[in-house]
Amino acid sequence: MAMKDFKIGTRLGVGFGALCVALVFMVGQGTAMLGRINAGTDEIVHKRLPRIEMASRTLNEVNDISLAMRNLMLADDDADRGRQMDKIMSSRKEIEGLLAGMDKELESQRGRDLLHRQQELNTRFVQAQDRLIALVKAGDEAGAKQFIITVLRPIMQPYRDAITQQIEMQKELSSETAAAAERIFSETCTLTVGLGLAIVAAACALAWWISRSITRPVRLALDVANAVAAGDLSEKIDVQGCCEVAQLLHALKVMNDNLAATVTTVRSGTDAIALASREVAAGNQDLSTRTEQQAGSLEETASSMEELTSTVRQNADNARQANVLADTASGVATRGGQVIHEVVDTMQQIHAASGKIVDIIGVIDGIAFQTNILALNAAVEAARAGEQGRGFAVVAGEVRNLAQRSATAAREIKALIGDSSAKVEAGSRLVQDAGNTMQEIVDSVRRVTDILGEITSASQEQTAGIEQINESVTQMDTVTQQNAALVEEAAAAADAMQAQAVRLAQAVAVFKLDGAPSSAAALPAPAVVLVPATSAAPLKRPPVTASAVKPALGKPAAFKPAAVKPAAARVPETVGGDWEEF
Repeated sequence: MAMKDFKIGTRLGVGFGALCVALVFMVGQGTAMLGRINAGTDEIVHKRLPRIEMASRTLNEVNDISLAMRNLMLADDDADRGRQMDKIMSSRKEIEGLLAGMDKELESQRGRDLLHRQQELNTRFVQAQDRLIALVKAGDEAGAKQFIITVLRPIMQPYRDAITQQIEMQKELSSETAAAAERIFSETCTLTVGLGLAIVAAACALAWWISRSITRPVRLALDVANAVAAGDLSEKIDVQGCCEVAQLLHALKVMNDNLAATVTTVRSGTDAIALASREVAAGNQDLSTRTEQQAGSLEETASSMEELTSTVRQNADNARQANVLADTASGVATRGGQVIHEVVDTMQQIHAASGKIVDIIGVIDGIAFQTNILALNAAVEAARAGEQGRGFAVVAGEVRNLAQRSATAAREIKALIGDSSAKVEAGSRLVQDAGNTMQEIVDSVRRVTDILGEITSASQEQTAGIEQINESVTQMDTVTQQNAALVEEAAAAADAMQAQAVRLAQAVAVFKLDGAPSSAAALPAPAVVLVPATSAAPLKRPPVTASAVKPALGKPAAFKPAAVKPAAARVPETVGGDWEEF
């Protein structure tokens, strides 16, 4: 497969993928080399140097013991000897710890042999120290000196030599490791520079190859686009490959073919558009005349509806006032009924009081009757008494007369009170009847008030309905006026469309088609003549915008003519002001 058969994304992906693989390989090699360098450095830092340090510390401790033994021999008092012996013992323990640490760290056979040599010499050295301390404690200075010369010195010098050999061996191993790390670093630098140069060279070659495979088809597509822009639709486009640029060339080929078909169709349809636009203009002129007549009729209907609305509104106001008066009368009748109920209650109280008075008079009449009987008995007793009871008889007679007059008066008062009670009871019945009558009046007034309220509500609903009808008629009037304006705008737009059809024919004539003439005969553009309708006189009422009229009876809002304004924008200015509004 050729490069043109691959997509641009595939080409770029393969190129960048190859560069990424090369970079990963270079980074991997560098990382491996750096790992080896790091291993050598780690061995020097964490193994060689600690071993050298432990060997050096062992040598220092041996020297400290030698110095302490010399000071032990030169000491003058027991305190100084005790300090020197303590120093020997602490250094001995330190050496034992260092030798044990070296035993854990050493790995090579040579190092372990030297360590075993040190351990053997250290054992002999410790034994010699113990013998020297015993001689010093015994006070045998001459024997101690002789022991140092003959025994201790022959042990110490090989011991120091073994430690020094261990140190030198560790230094040699560290030097070898450092040299190997330096050699690896040099190899890493050489490999990195070489791979970098190779990758840069391969990247440049790959970039040139991929860019050349992309720019050549793009340049061909650019030539095709320039030819189409110049109006040459007869260009032959050869599409090869499957990449995005080949797809672009295929799309340009399809666009060129479709555009050629479109231009041919536009040329053939321009005359039909011009004929149709003339017929539309004539029909719009006729429709404009009839729309003006309809606008006049709607204006008269709107005036009649306004008068009817005023009459219904006045009836509603009268019904509302009657309802208010009925409410007032209902209130007065209610208060009258309450007063009559109070009068009935008062008459009942008076009737009850009259009954009590009758009872009291009955009691007084009984008292007078008993007094008369007592007076009669007293007169009889006085008559029996003879001369001695004469004065008492006179008094008894007066008392009897007085009792008789009291009884007579009580009977008269009782009769009067009975007559008054009868009249009060009759008055109570009349007042009760009057209260019932007043309640019936109140109920009748309430029913009248309810009827008047229903009449008022119906009048208000009727007023609202008529107002909605009036608004709808006004809205229809407004929409009709707008339709009339739109009709004239459509007529002007049709004339303008006819002129544009001619210009369109002239515009598409510049395209060069395969197998068609390169140019078309220029058609004369007809003059745009607009004849505004004059059969109906212009209406004098102020224009009402559709947005200010509320929708009536749930109908949708008025139609907005803004959608046809772009078509009327190309009408010549000489006729624009004659048909904007009636």
